[in-house]
Formats: sequence, C-alpha cells, structure tokens
Amino acid sequence: MFAGLLMALSAGAQQDMESVTIEPVPVAEGLHMLVGAGGNIGLFAGEDGVFMIDDQFAEISPKISAAVEELTGGTVDMLVNTHWHFDHTGGNEPFGEAGAQIFAHDNVRALMSEPQTLSMFGMDLPAAPKVALPVITFGEHMTFHINGDTVHARHVPNAHTDGDVILYFENANAVHTGDVYITLGYPFIDGEHGGHIDGLINGARQVLEWADDETKIMPGHGHLSNRAEIQEFHDMLVEARSRVQALLDEGKTPGEIVAAAPLADLDERWSSGFIDGQGFTRAIVAGLSGG
Repeated sequence: MFAGLLMALSAGAQQDMESVTIEPVPVAEGLHMLVGAGGNIGLFAGEDGVFMIDDQFAEISPKISAAVEELTGGTVDMLVNTHWHFDHTGGNEPFGEAGAQIFAHDNVRALMSEPQTLSMFGMDLPAAPKVALPVITFGEHMTFHINGDTVHARHVPNAHTDGDVILYFENANAVHTGDVYITLGYPFIDGEHGGHIDGLINGARQVLEWADDETKIMPGHGHLSNRAEIQEFHDMLVEARSRVQALLDEGKTPGEIVAAAPLADLDERWSSGFIDGQGFTRAIVAGLSGG
C-alpha cells in the first residue's frame, strides 16, 4: 500500500491526487508498467485488446485512462486485481462501468463484497459496489492467451493477504507480483486478512522459479526490478523468519522479541519508513505464534 495509501490518508489527499502523473515504464513489446499514486499497474496491449493489472485509485482513473489511450489507442478490456487493497482496486468502479471485465482470486471478491477493517490504519472500509466486484474469479491458477502471449495468473496463499495473485508473461519474460514483492523495503503483511511470512517466502520462490537473468519484474510498489533483487528480498524474508522463530523457540514473548530488535542489522537496507524493523518483527511474530 505504501506511498499511495499514505497519500489517501493525508489531509491533502484530493490536492495530492490532482498532482499525480502517470509514468509509463517500458517492460517489453506492448507491455508497460504504469507508476502513479497506488500500486504499480501492468498494461499489456495488442491485437486482442487491452489487458491491465490493478488500477490504483478512482480519483485518478481519468489520468490512467488517458495514459492507456495514449499507449494503446484503446480502452481497458480485461482487468486483473492482484489483491483486494484499495490502492490496487480503487479504480474498479470506473473501469467496470466503462466495460472492463474484472478478474481476481475468489477471496478478493469475497473481501470486497463485505465491509472490511484495516486496524493498522484505523480504517473501516465499505463493501464495494457491484460494478467494482470481479465478475470472474478463480482458485489456484488461470491462464490468459492474449496478444500473442500466454499469461499465467497464480494464487499465492496467505502472503501479503489471502487473495494474492502473481502473473507471468511467458513470451515477454516478465512478472507482475502485486504486493507479494515490493522494492521499497520491508513488506506489509496484512495478517488481519490472511497475510503470513511463509506465504511471502513462497511467493518470492515462485517468481524465482519463473525468472532468469533477463526477466523484468513489476513489483507492487517501487521500481522495475529483476531476479537478483527479488533473490535478495527472498533471502531477507528467510533470514528474518529464522531469527524470529529462534526467539520464539527460546520461549520469548512477542514483546520481548520486538524489544530484542532481531532485525536491527537489516534495518538500514530494508526499513522503508512505512514498515520499520519493529513493525515487520511484530507481523512475523503474530503469524508464527498464531497471535
């Protein structure tokens, strides 16, 4: 969620939204990453239509639509949500009203259909309107054959949330990870909605299985990435989990573990200012202890 979420929570949110620009980052032929105010968008266009991954916030949908038209000459035909968070699905309503078919994991529709709470931010969110809900949902895997490519959408159970999907473009040799992977620092584990450190590790492993040294990786937030960087992210997750588990095995309480600062030497590299070492430690402890 990160920068986009902080923007949405700020007193000057509307003014900030008005100042947002949509920056297209070339990934492969016909494939771009659009950077704006929320989660990074994947945009893939060709003879079969316009295929988009995530849609940021409703307030900037006109800007996103303008960028789509400029890059593709068309409008969005198919839209995949990587998870339910509003900085990735906020544009579902306007894009759904414009005729886009919306796809997501089963759990995304379930969560969006009911009011939700994000306790970390003190936020109560209403259920999404019908037009914003995914109309096609799937369980473990869905394959899209579009624009001369084969795009695999794979569910990563209990990672950032319980409805995360990562997508692999076979011919373009590119991956969109949603918030299973970010380049900004420690990730946000939404344990309130099924997130868990083990799922994040498994998601990073799946991307590493798909990727080679030439693979372009579109993270949920941050810059266009590559295999070496997600390997570093994976290794950090494994190390952080191991350190916290060792302290749990010693019988330390959650408070004692956080106070011990087991990730202190990792903080300079990974503490983003949004999720710091203490916050990430708390999330890992909660998942491993069932708390």
